[in-house]
Amino acid sequence: MTKTLHHRACHLCEAICGLTIETQDHEDGSRQILSIKGDAQDSFSRGHICPKAVALQDIQNDPDRLRQPVRKVDGQWQPIGWDEAFELVAERLSAIQAEHGKNAVAVYQGNPSVHNYGLMTHSNYFLGQLKTRNRFSATSVDQLPHHLTSYLMYGHGLLLPIPDIDHTQFMLILGGNPLASNGSIMTVPDVEKRLKALKARGGKLVVVDPRRSETAAMADQHLFVRPGNDAALLLGLLNTLFDEGLTRESPLPVNGMEQVKQAIASFTAESMAARCGVAAAEIRQLARDFAAAESAVCYGRMGVSTQAYGSLCHWLIQLINLVTGNLDRVGGTLCTSPAVDLVANTSGGHFNVWQSRVSGLPEYGGELPVAALAEEMLTPGEGQIKALISVAGNPVLSTPNGGQLERALDGLEFMVSVDLYINETTRHADLILPPTAPLEHDHYDTTFNVFAVRNVTRFNQPVLAKPEGALDDWEIFVGLARAFAAKNGTELKPTMAPQQMIDMGLRAGPYGDRSEHKLSLAALHEAPHGIDLGPLRPNLAARLKTDSKAIEAAPQLLVADLARFAAEPQPSAGELVLIGRRHVRSNNSWMHNYQRLVKGKPRHQLLMHPDDMAGRGLADGQRVRVQSRVGMIEVEAVASDEMMPSVVSLPHGWGHARPGVQMGIASAQPGASANDLTDERQLDAVSGNAALNGVPVRVEAA
Repeated sequence: MTKTLHHRACHLCEAICGLTIETQDHEDGSRQILSIKGDAQDSFSRGHICPKAVALQDIQNDPDRLRQPVRKVDGQWQPIGWDEAFELVAERLSAIQAEHGKNAVAVYQGNPSVHNYGLMTHSNYFLGQLKTRNRFSATSVDQLPHHLTSYLMYGHGLLLPIPDIDHTQFMLILGGNPLASNGSIMTVPDVEKRLKALKARGGKLVVVDPRRSETAAMADQHLFVRPGNDAALLLGLLNTLFDEGLTRESPLPVNGMEQVKQAIASFTAESMAARCGVAAAEIRQLARDFAAAESAVCYGRMGVSTQAYGSLCHWLIQLINLVTGNLDRVGGTLCTSPAVDLVANTSGGHFNVWQSRVSGLPEYGGELPVAALAEEMLTPGEGQIKALISVAGNPVLSTPNGGQLERALDGLEFMVSVDLYINETTRHADLILPPTAPLEHDHYDTTFNVFAVRNVTRFNQPVLAKPEGALDDWEIFVGLARAFAAKNGTELKPTMAPQQMIDMGLRAGPYGDRSEHKLSLAALHEAPHGIDLGPLRPNLAARLKTDSKAIEAAPQLLVADLARFAAEPQPSAGELVLIGRRHVRSNNSWMHNYQRLVKGKPRHQLLMHPDDMAGRGLADGQRVRVQSRVGMIEVEAVASDEMMPSVVSLPHGWGHARPGVQMGIASAQPGASANDLTDERQLDAVSGNAALNGVPVRVEAA
């Protein structure tokens, strides 16, 4: 028996930590995983690892994971061959589109799509043939305000300035908990050590969050903020910077700054204090401290993205970095120079070219907000969705008003899922097509290298052989594309394998054939620990894709949204609002079927401030009923002084005990789905992104 060491990155979250995986080959030809550890030679993650990476072997060995296509026949799942499955999809979707129109078929792509380069390179080879405008993804429950703001200000939705965490002297985090997330739209392995290093060099960490999160607990300063009102704090900060002359000139070309000053002139720290729950004196002092720092970065994530003013928040964050001279500056925020440059090779995008049929929500980059998905299925009329293709997603647990979506899925004429599991969403499918497991195929991080706090690159070789008869995800989409084209008599252009595409991207990129690095796929094969391409450097001026080739500081869409914010009625005293919560052992809804990740202290409970519990006659550990406009759940409540009064916290992704789910460990876990409470009508009106934080709820004894 032979033991072998393999090196690759973990793909289960954005941190892309380097791993050392030891395997043992047996005489019967099988290969067993012996251990998974952090790769100390990885220059980016420096040996860091979190529990998710160790669970890669649990995914590989999970008896509940599908290993061949299955079709539902009379309510029972039966095996089906690949070719027969492809032909079935082509036949059913073609018939539905012929009868009801192109838009009768919808697509939902989940978060794991961007963690899997085969989906990134080849899903549109098939999906593009459908020519449907009903395309949805996890982007609009996660990060759409980030992309829309960059599109409006910088001309490209992926031109995202990243915190230069390793060099900054002041880091202000709003609605982010990188100690639990390992960074988000900030690819930052080993983030705890990086934040400790910031403090050790005399820097300051400030966290703004309605909960004293794991990151807030290690900060120099933590400020509670009323959920959904981060924009009030940000407006108070920006107004103070202008009012007290704390701004710095930027070398970047900028249009519209005078319009910004005029638009926010009335949003003083004093007028915003009551709304955000932070005293005016604290707002002003925070602005002074930020402006006085040698370098500083303002960073906002899920808490400010998934709220009713997500786009407004991200615009204000960009402006705070810009007016203090910290945008495109070492120690501030900087754009990456990735080896495969998606910004250079793609158009900036488009916005609001069409709208959803029922509510008129705007598209972004060809996708409609997922909050509209269920109503597009349930509302009769021309263009009603009759069929769905779900890809690596579980929207029943991860999108607003999951109960409504469940009812909508039940009414479809046909549904096909590309997924590893029969979960809360795919149990409604007629056909499930499972790709190979993560360690059975190669991978390149086209997306997360764009978000990284250093310029890095690596190619990940498969650790285990592809099982006989299995297909990688890209091969599934090629098979679907060929069957659909044959059914419809259309010509299908030849396609390359993902590896070939990455090789072309590397050679054409900033470190490729015309550079000293001469990067290619072959070069990455010789660098199993990855290649460090150096720290982030100022480059935004040369990469701007706006028509003016300048930063557009005052996009009319965002300036106009200030009026909506100013007119927003505030919750009555004592009303509870719901926020989410992240844990390092979990990522959305699909990591609860592995014993390593669900063991330990339970994490599904509702957190409440002790005063809120006492005022409702509730006891610590009591089972409670939580109700919103759209639904009701029962869950255990835990008293926690981590919580801001009048705010309760429940993590999403739980609630697996639904009939038909075939995930034994997950189904045995307690907990309910937070998205049975979130409201599809609560949106960021600018982008259409779901507002999953700040949901009004009532809590009482069960």
